[in-house]
Amino acid sequence: MNARTGGGLLVAGTTSDAGKSVVTAGICRWLSRQGLSVAPFKAQNMSLNSFVTRDGAEIGRAQAMQAAAAGVEPSALMNPVLLKPGGDRTSQVVLMGKAVGEMSARGYFGSGTGDGRLGRREDLLETVVGCLEELRRTHDAVICEGAGSPAEINLRRSDIVNMGLARACRLPVVVVGDIDRGGVFASLFGTTALLAPEDQELLAGYLINKFRGDVSLLEPGLEMLRGLTGRPTLGVLPFRHGLGIDEEDGLRLSLRGAVRESSLAPPLGADVLRIAVLPVPLMSNFTDVDALAAEPGVVVRFSDRPEELADADLVVVPGTRGTVKALEWLRARGLAEALVRRAAEGRPVLGICGGYQLLGERIEDEVESRAGTVEGLGLLPVRVRFAPDKTLARPEGVALGETVEGYEIHHGVAGVEGGEPFLTGTDGRPLDGCRVGTVRGTHWHGSLESDGFRRAFLRQVAAEAGRDFVPAPDTCFAALREEQLDLLGDLIGEHADTAALLRLIEKGAPVGLPFVGPGAP
Repeated sequence: MNARTGGGLLVAGTTSDAGKSVVTAGICRWLSRQGLSVAPFKAQNMSLNSFVTRDGAEIGRAQAMQAAAAGVEPSALMNPVLLKPGGDRTSQVVLMGKAVGEMSARGYFGSGTGDGRLGRREDLLETVVGCLEELRRTHDAVICEGAGSPAEINLRRSDIVNMGLARACRLPVVVVGDIDRGGVFASLFGTTALLAPEDQELLAGYLINKFRGDVSLLEPGLEMLRGLTGRPTLGVLPFRHGLGIDEEDGLRLSLRGAVRESSLAPPLGADVLRIAVLPVPLMSNFTDVDALAAEPGVVVRFSDRPEELADADLVVVPGTRGTVKALEWLRARGLAEALVRRAAEGRPVLGICGGYQLLGERIEDEVESRAGTVEGLGLLPVRVRFAPDKTLARPEGVALGETVEGYEIHHGVAGVEGGEPFLTGTDGRPLDGCRVGTVRGTHWHGSLESDGFRRAFLRQVAAEAGRDFVPAPDTCFAALREEQLDLLGDLIGEHADTAALLRLIEKGAPVGLPFVGPGAP
């Protein structure tokens, strides 16, 4: 394989959260270790967890993670279409890294998108195929991730991310099934049997994910599945804790009491530091708290009841795609009152992006919620006006005497009318955010991944909370992320048939794969 052959593979799944993202990342890391130039790709992603590339394009955070696994710089080519839900029926459409409009699900998945800036489904397919082919021209291999299930027969005609992409680019397909959910054999067989004959020609095998126990007990089922479908299982990946890095949404984390992959390592001081994260509606970029959870002695928990905040040393209000909706949710649950009470008592609060906006005095929104002027919580002297154009940036600055980097993704423009700047430039000029007492806010996602700043921030929070907590001096978040990505590569290298995967990537699906009835209606 070389740069001129540009092999490819599509990793599909029987369901959402089957493990497509981590399997794709694992294959990327394993291939990179073999000395190959590899890139990830997801034609269409639906996620509130996004990232900004160095040239100012917004893509799914999972694709940025997969690019890190591959050892390449992320770009808009890797995720040309990003859908950011704004409610049950609408999403913001981000095309080639830039927001181009709001669409209903019916409008987007219909025969045409209904928006001149988006064009027809055929135009979107042409765009994503062009991006994939560009990546294949510049890399030895491109590992593509599907979305949801390829057997969503109600959406097949408009599909540009699963079998629609595979057929357009003649990609071999491997389907991942999550055995932890149960019914994995039925899911794999049913997925195959609901595909049209032309799609089944490309489905070359299966991967079983999240297995616990003795693999030998599974082998009779694997043989029967091969007998029924004519397709092999190319690996049984064992269940591993802590591999759900940079998930595409925070649905499963929004449950009350969910712990965000806390290291639960013992603290250096006498006390642990307890951090409560509010699972606001349309929560976005919840990965901001991952760096906090990686610190020894820090316990990060999602909490949605006022009484659960009583023993929290810090409350984090994360980003959200619906600032006004999140504000209403906080008030309805009594959490707004709890935050105001915390601020009056001098107890730490941190708002990030949308969470920062709702801590201010007033929000003028004719863009996101179109609610007009709404009163905020009044904890920071900030007035927010939503602009039609989205701010996308990769800023750098200084805070608490430490260098800090982050990324910005927001429509809200903050007018700060008091307090202290939270983040400044090297020359001391204000860059972003606001602080009044123990209440802080910033638009910068990812700032807590800067090790020196995170440690300084935690020391300050501990002092304000009266905790004998000492941040570990050697926690390197970037190194921890690399270790996680290496674990994904190990998972593929040790438990998947890598020789078979390489053959698929280089040569495509085998000729003559049998048809499994009844096929798509």
